[in-house]
Amino acid sequence: MPERIHFQNVIATFNHYAQYSLSANNRRRRDIYSLSREDQDTLDKLGYKKKLDEVDTAILANADFLAKIVENPEIFGLDPDEEEDPSPSIDPHQAPELQHSHSHDHGAAAGRSHDHEHSHSSGHGHHHSQDQHHNGGHGPGRKKYKPSEFDMDKLRSTLKQFVRDWTEEGAREREMCYQPLIDALVEFYPNTQSPEDRSKLRVLVPGAGLGRLAWDVAKLGMHFNFPDSYPFLSFQKGFSCQGNEFSHYMLLSSYFILNRTESIGQHRLYPYVHSFSNVPNRQAMLREVSLPDVSPSSLPPTSNFSLVAGDFEKIYGVESDPDEPQSGQWDAILTCFFIDTAKNIVNYLRIIHKILAPGGVWINLGPLLWHFENNSTNDLSIELDLEEVKALAREIGFEISNERDIDTTYTSNSQSMLGYVYKAAFWTATKVA
Repeated sequence: MPERIHFQNVIATFNHYAQYSLSANNRRRRDIYSLSREDQDTLDKLGYKKKLDEVDTAILANADFLAKIVENPEIFGLDPDEEEDPSPSIDPHQAPELQHSHSHDHGAAAGRSHDHEHSHSSGHGHHHSQDQHHNGGHGPGRKKYKPSEFDMDKLRSTLKQFVRDWTEEGAREREMCYQPLIDALVEFYPNTQSPEDRSKLRVLVPGAGLGRLAWDVAKLGMHFNFPDSYPFLSFQKGFSCQGNEFSHYMLLSSYFILNRTESIGQHRLYPYVHSFSNVPNRQAMLREVSLPDVSPSSLPPTSNFSLVAGDFEKIYGVESDPDEPQSGQWDAILTCFFIDTAKNIVNYLRIIHKILAPGGVWINLGPLLWHFENNSTNDLSIELDLEEVKALAREIGFEISNERDIDTTYTSNSQSMLGYVYKAAFWTATKVA
C-alpha cells in the first residue's frame, strides 16, 4: 500500500504542476497591485506584466509536456485513479528487469523515490525524505493529495534533468560528466574493437536518471563514414548496458523519452521559468528548449539495453532471484553523481565490488554531497571524506588509478547569474581481490 500511495502522489504532483506554478506567478501579480499607482505604472513601462503573461504561457506548455508523461502510468502496474486496491503493491525487492527491445520499451516497476539530483534550488542540500508523503493519495478514507513545495521542486528538477540528458544545451555538461566515464571504459577494454566483442561486455549504470549515459554506452560502437550510396556498410553496436533507477519522477520521464518519443526535437519545454532570481534578461528565463537532440529509437535492434527499477542495494545487494544472479556478473560499473546517495557507503562499495567480475572495472565521477546528512527522518548516514572513501575502496579490494579532479556543473542554467561548479572526483578502480 505505501508504494501505491507514493506512486499516486507522484502522479498528482505532475497533474498539479500547472495549478501550482500559475498560482506562484499570480503571487507576483498580487504584489504589483500592492504598490502605489506610480510604481505600478513604472513596472508596466518595463514590460513586467507582459513578462508574467509570457511566463504563464510557458508554464502551460510545460504542463502539456508533463501531462503526456503521465498519460499512461500503467507501466508501473498501478492505476493512480483506482478507488479500490485489487492487487498487491510491487515489492521493490523483486523489481523486474525491463529489457530494451526493438521498440525500445523498458518499462518501470515501483520503487522508492530517492532522486540522485544535485540541485541547488533550495540551498546546498539534497532532497532526502522520499517517503514522507505516504499518508496522502486517493481512495477510500484518504483525502486528495495536495503536492508540497518539496514535491514540486523534485518535478522542476526533473525538467532540468531533461535539459542535461536529452538536449543540445546539455551537451556541454554531458561532455564534462559522461564523456570521461565513456572514454575510461573504452580505454579499459581496448581489445574489444569489433561490435560483437564489445556487446558481450556487461555494463551497469546505477542512478541512471533519465537514461542518457546508459543509452550512450549501449549505442557506443564502431563508426564508419561510408558514402551515402553504401548505407549497408555502416554499422554500430555498443556494450550490453543496464541502467538502474528508483525515482518515480525519473522512471516515468525516462520511459516517456525512450519509448514514446519518435523524432528529434519532438518536444518543447521551458525549464527556467520557475525562478526570477539571478536572471540576466527575460530571454534567458523564457527560452525554449527542444528535445530530444537524438532519436532514442536509433539504437540498433540488436542492442542489449535495459532499465531496472528499484533500490540499488535491494536489487543488486542480494541474490534474491536465482534466475538473475548478480555476483561477478558485471564487467564494468559506471557511477556518475551516485555514490553520495548512499546511507551506508560501506555497503555501496561492497556491493559494487561483489557484483563486478574478477578484473572488472568501477569508474566513478562525482562529488560527496551526502544526501542523508542532517536528515530529519532519522535515516542512517555515513559521511566519509574523499580520502576515506578511496581508502575504503582499497580496503574492500579495489586498485585505484587514473585519479583526477574534473570541474563540472549539474543541471545548471548556463545563462544564469549564479552557478555552482563541482570539483568532482574521478577514478578508475579495478577489482583485484
